[in-house]
Amino acid sequence: MDAPSKNSTLDVREIIAKGEEPFDAIRTKVDALGPDESLEVIAPFMPAPLIEMLKSEGFAAQMEHLPDGAWSVRFQRP
Repeated sequence: MDAPSKNSTLDVREIIAKGEEPFDAIRTKVDALGPDESLEVIAPFMPAPLIEMLKSEGFAAQMEHLPDGAWSVRFQRP
């Protein structure tokens, strides 16, 4: 029996609202992902540089524009 995939979420809106850079928090979560795990990042804007960087590392990105104007991007290795 396959183990269920583990999905985690990191909402970086509060970090950004404080004027801080969320990259270290995101990197820590990404580096901890196992092969069947994904990370959803919620940001106040589409994090295009992050998407491109993680795609270059082999991650797929699924983007969704949320009703409140924020963006949800789920990263997972295919």
